[in-house]
Amino acid sequence: MTTTIHLPQGPYTPRATPLDLAPGAGAPCSRTVFSAAHVVADPYADSGPGDPAALDWESTLAFRRHLWAHGLGVAEAMDTAQRGMGLDWTGAAELIRRSAAEAKAVGGRIACGVGTDQLPDAPAPTLAEVTAAYEEQLALAEENGVQPILMASRALARAAQGPEDYLATYAHLLRQASEPVVLHWLGPMFDPALEGYWGSADLDEATDTFLKVIAEHPDKVDGIKISLLDAAREIDVRRRLPGGVRCYTGDDFNYPELIAGDERGFSHALLGIFDPLGPLAAHAVRVLDTGDVDGFRALLDPTVELSRHLFGSPTRFYKTGVVFLAWLAGHQDHFTMVGGLQSARSLPHLAKAYELADGLGLFPDPDLAAHRMRALLAVHGGAR
Repeated sequence: MTTTIHLPQGPYTPRATPLDLAPGAGAPCSRTVFSAAHVVADPYADSGPGDPAALDWESTLAFRRHLWAHGLGVAEAMDTAQRGMGLDWTGAAELIRRSAAEAKAVGGRIACGVGTDQLPDAPAPTLAEVTAAYEEQLALAEENGVQPILMASRALARAAQGPEDYLATYAHLLRQASEPVVLHWLGPMFDPALEGYWGSADLDEATDTFLKVIAEHPDKVDGIKISLLDAAREIDVRRRLPGGVRCYTGDDFNYPELIAGDERGFSHALLGIFDPLGPLAAHAVRVLDTGDVDGFRALLDPTVELSRHLFGSPTRFYKTGVVFLAWLAGHQDHFTMVGGLQSARSLPHLAKAYELADGLGLFPDPDLAAHRMRALLAVHGGAR
């Protein structure tokens, strides 16, 4: 039986029962929905700052099986997996190989991030080096039968002199791709090193360059993922896409309205918030499959407060809250993260995330979540 927890924001009585969202209902059909999945660190690895990431592979893959069981696709080796924030290319490559094999075994849908993070931070790379790095990662994705997501590149942001360099680099890569890819525009709120991507800090000019890449190679672009936390801009871009090119929302602030859409179209989804929301998100989109937009919004709108909290500034540290909720939900046995990133959010921030998630019924075992929350408070906050 649950009892009151004394959180930093005040006393809270956990809910007694979770949502009843059993797996096995099948994938949504009216929208393509990916969850960008986190990785589980090995808490017993003797590693320090700057060392290669040590992962608990069984727990990492078990979480992907959880997402697939609820009908979601997995977007692998993305920023949610701490790509560029603790997970290097060697670790990401192994993650892609293992997840691709697991997806094949269970019939799960998978796509993976393709970037340039094997390049050193200094000196500044040449465009040829950036292109070669992209090609290496693209080849790995294709060898493993995984749909590539061409991620925004810190190295390209350093090497490019203007829009023409972006157009030339992406044109080369798209010509080489054997199957249509997803293009990812990740905003600087997620990664400050990507400021001015597409050759301009002016978002209108950057948007024009982005759309020009797509317009010149529509047969090689399955879709785009926009992570700018700007619903109006996403809708504008969505309406300007060539026929057959999808928009996958990456907007963790405004996803219900963007997925629901309007009379002129809608967004599919590739979201980090669908890591903790996986079962509920999949259920909501299956409701949308029936044409029940109000029912979909009634399920997903209440989750926005939690998402905006997790993705609050500095947004790039949202991963800490995602992993924290996975620990509370029983998907892993610890709250250790690659690179020690569990320390990136404050105790009050985590306590609020717990309260919001519990209120939504996201924890399969509310008593376990409450027990772990109390343990965290005792260790990091002392007796109160």
